[in-house]
Amino acid sequence: MTTKSGLQDILRFFTQDAKIPLQVALPKVKDLQKANLASIVELAAADVKAIADIFHDEKTAKQIISAAKRVSKKRKSSDASSASPVKRIKKISGGEILTPAAIEQSLALPTVDAKIEDLIKVSLYTNRAPLVLAFAVTLLKYTMPSQPLSSRLSLAQAVVSANSRSKAVSIGLEKGPSAAEDGWGLGQPKVKVMNREIHTLKRWGYHADEGADAPNQVPGFQQSLFNQKPASESSQAVVSQSTNIGQAETEPALWGLDLESMRSSSKASHTETTTGDLPIYTAQSARAYLMKSFSSKSSTMEGKGNSKKKSDTPAEKERNLALLLAALDLLYSSWARYIRMEDLDRRSWSWYIQVRPDVDSGVAGWGGKGEVKLSEILDLRRKG
Repeated sequence: MTTKSGLQDILRFFTQDAKIPLQVALPKVKDLQKANLASIVELAAADVKAIADIFHDEKTAKQIISAAKRVSKKRKSSDASSASPVKRIKKISGGEILTPAAIEQSLALPTVDAKIEDLIKVSLYTNRAPLVLAFAVTLLKYTMPSQPLSSRLSLAQAVVSANSRSKAVSIGLEKGPSAAEDGWGLGQPKVKVMNREIHTLKRWGYHADEGADAPNQVPGFQQSLFNQKPASESSQAVVSQSTNIGQAETEPALWGLDLESMRSSSKASHTETTTGDLPIYTAQSARAYLMKSFSSKSSTMEGKGNSKKKSDTPAEKERNLALLLAALDLLYSSWARYIRMEDLDRRSWSWYIQVRPDVDSGVAGWGGKGEVKLSEILDLRRKG
């Protein structure tokens, strides 16, 4: 019987080495487990019929076995050393080595020490999508506290994308069923965030605190492990190589699955140029979107009627995000002790609706920006 952490390894094998599209491999995981074929070693020793019965294609079965034998041969010499209990850490293309703890540290969102009376005076200028993202990331701190920040950012971005597509369909910018409605992601676990069902990919074996005391962490590193060009580097980034199996794995970390990307790349996935990149919403991209999306209302309004417009610096936008997150945290913490987490999730969308920027209706308002008053967010806190 394969370990749970081995499932990520086998998915990476299918997409990178065997050149099997992720959408083809994912639904077969349970069948592979039942047949005791959920590891590369087991696949290398399997007969063609056993695998063909699962994938319903003899050519695919031979392709898998050939790749498994090739990978097994390459790994044979390194397997002995990898049996050591020393924790493995990740290495990115720039030569910097990161542990899961360092990855989480690099994703930290800005904080600020501000009094409520100061927050009430703040008005920001933004469009709707990043505000949804900020709501979802904060909500998940309370409804899914065991998820690391990398997972919360990924899941929150999945909410934003699902909402954006629904809006695009409603105003005629897109047509047809979504990838989820088309059956993509079938069989994958789902979670509900802001009353939307999000398909996920379990990150078995990922432990966010692994390497917290490692001397080779790189604080403030600039090259993101989650924002590489779509190649084998990013595929490796979404799989932890932890050997810390003593930690409970009852609630594995999650990625939000990008089903639209999975569907749109399905044809290319069958060619020999397949990169094996896993279609997930990356934590670093979500964080970067938050960091750049909130301007000061005063600086933006100065440009109206004038020839020049003052732009916020990155540091000012970072502080604006910190102020927004502080207000949202005060909102959620005021309710978290008094209502069920399911109700907290359910109310989040209505809270967002009440404070979101006013924009033009229809296509004219797509991507439009407006004012967000932190006082309106704080007014939603539980009274008493």
